[in-house]
Amino acid sequence: MKILRLVFRLLWRTAVALLTFIAVYALAAWLLPMIPANADFVEAETGTLIYVRTNGVHTDLVVPLRSIAKDWSQRLPFANTSSGDSSATHVAFGWGDKGFYLETKEWADLKASTAFKAVSGLSGSAMHVTFCQPPALAANCKAVRVDDATLQKLCRLIESGFAKDDSGNLIWIADRYYGTTDSFYEGTGRYGLFFTCNTWTNKVLKDCGLPAAVWTAFDTGIIRHYE
Repeated sequence: MKILRLVFRLLWRTAVALLTFIAVYALAAWLLPMIPANADFVEAETGTLIYVRTNGVHTDLVVPLRSIAKDWSQRLPFANTSSGDSSATHVAFGWGDKGFYLETKEWADLKASTAFKAVSGLSGSAMHVTFCQPPALAANCKAVRVDDATLQKLCRLIESGFAKDDSGNLIWIADRYYGTTDSFYEGTGRYGLFFTCNTWTNKVLKDCGLPAAVWTAFDTGIIRHYE
């Protein structure tokens, strides 16, 4: 009986700890995105439009393919897409869990093992690159005009999300695509409950002095600051 009481007590404490963690995480995920970072931001009168877009779950940063800050076509060959189409004027970047990106093209493809590795940071990270035209402004896509210095910093921070080989080249993950104009590259850092794909986007924006949340795990925590 003593052993049973000890086991019951251990299970009870574990359950309480787990429920407490979930409650605290949920509260933080609800409250912190409402608190703005860089609340004193003033949009540039002249400069370059950059975009923040979401597919309802995951956010991308969209910048000009070629600008005063960077020519991304020199780092990201069109040949690394399935079509090789070079007509794009912009490029979208999303950081995320490597396993989730590569193994979950559709939500129906999601496996419990993939989700577990993602939240525990066991599968590394990847950058998803999509060549595109300027996206249309909508509820799921917002724009902000930035000056040259901010654009240069934004591009540096985006590039820091890519892993590099010994020669400084970005590491292409060969023959993995969602469509005809996208590709994947090895990323830096690890995905987890406290650092999601949207946390990465939010941090890049915040570190550039652009509208962002203090912290967010979800896309809505970013988009709300561009309403």
